[in-house]
Amino acid sequence: MPDQMISNSQIIGAYREKTPGSEKLSMEANEVLPSGIAHDSRYLKPYALYIDKADGPHKWDVDGNRYVDYFGGHGALLLGHCHPEVTEAVQSALGAGTQFGANHPREVEWANQVIKMVPSVERVRFTSSGTEATLMALRLSRSFTGKTKFIRFKTHFHGWHDHMTTGYANHFDGTATAGVLDNIASNVILVSPQDISEIKSVIASDDDIAAVIVEPTGSSFGMVPMGEEFLASVREITSANGILLIFDEVVTGFRCAPGGAQEAYGITPDLTTMAKILAGGLPGGAVGGRKEILEELDFEKTAERGREKIQHPGTFNANPVSATAGITALKIIETTDACQRANESASWLRDQFNKTFEEKNISWAAYGTFSGVHIFMNKGGIPLQPSNFDAAAIPYKELKNKDPQLVTKLRLAMAINGVDFNNSPGAQLSAVHTRDDLELTVGAFSEALDMLKCDGEL
Repeated sequence: MPDQMISNSQIIGAYREKTPGSEKLSMEANEVLPSGIAHDSRYLKPYALYIDKADGPHKWDVDGNRYVDYFGGHGALLLGHCHPEVTEAVQSALGAGTQFGANHPREVEWANQVIKMVPSVERVRFTSSGTEATLMALRLSRSFTGKTKFIRFKTHFHGWHDHMTTGYANHFDGTATAGVLDNIASNVILVSPQDISEIKSVIASDDDIAAVIVEPTGSSFGMVPMGEEFLASVREITSANGILLIFDEVVTGFRCAPGGAQEAYGITPDLTTMAKILAGGLPGGAVGGRKEILEELDFEKTAERGREKIQHPGTFNANPVSATAGITALKIIETTDACQRANESASWLRDQFNKTFEEKNISWAAYGTFSGVHIFMNKGGIPLQPSNFDAAAIPYKELKNKDPQLVTKLRLAMAINGVDFNNSPGAQLSAVHTRDDLELTVGAFSEALDMLKCDGEL
């Protein structure tokens, strides 16, 4: 059994020795939380780290071990943990009240800041999460167009609501996942993320498509990369057929560039969903886009047109503390080179990882877009040269096809050496990772690969 194989590992032994406090908390958590976790990506065998505090690019577990952090708050912390300006603003906002049950000035300032930065956005509606934002984007699209279906790309992630569960990690045939109704899944059309002819064929044969939703850099922040030419073709096809194009910029927004992937690529969607960096590390999301589409939420405009308004309550929509964190973070990103610094650090790290693979004669590769780093673990044994690796030439099933046990051991070996890799496995860089942090990471990665060899994995 895989768990037995893991339990016999020297890597697991070293991890347990270093993190007894996390193990104890994990045992307690298993008594009160399903699998002992609150987010699927935090699932790790034999147990995940329990973090006590964080600052800048670092975090410390309950045993006092320091890690260079590459989870980055699931991508929310482009400015690192506890950025002093954001922290000061949030502490001030807390003193003024956390929930007014009323409109407040900061939601107007927050909306204006988003509109100023994101090319596609003329109006904004705030939500409490990215999942809620993509759900609202679909509802807006159906109401505005009067059509019922929408197209998604296989492996692209858009949250966990019912319309988004098939075709991300499984059910690529479009069948409903556990707890989802068949007639909801049947209105989702899944297409290849690498073959533009498939979406062209679907659109040509079906006139009931309201929208296409896409992660603009490709699934999982470029794990399955979507090139600029492919994305431009999607924009051209949707425009020509009266179909709305939704950019899911929950991850890429304010990260690829201050205006998101749409600024970096110069391609403007009809709607944009946002979260993570949007709220400066606190809970918060939004959908923004063309004025006439967002007016489906407007009391007066829908009444004038004799249309039913889309209802949208939400206790924590535009929460004043989240708004304050978001305003502060976005202004820093707008006026500094934060995005550029994170992108350059990721590029340097990818290059160093590939040099390490070549030095050790390991047929893996590091790749990614903007401030992301992914590790292609080459389960299929494809001949490759790491420094010349072209992920776009690899079928998406191969890019996603990873040995869970090997991923686990790599992450644990990195943790033993002072680095918290994310579960892709890989990294999302911040603007505050220093060269010392990056060099420590390269050394930890080299040592982790040696540990995998000793464990018989390489």
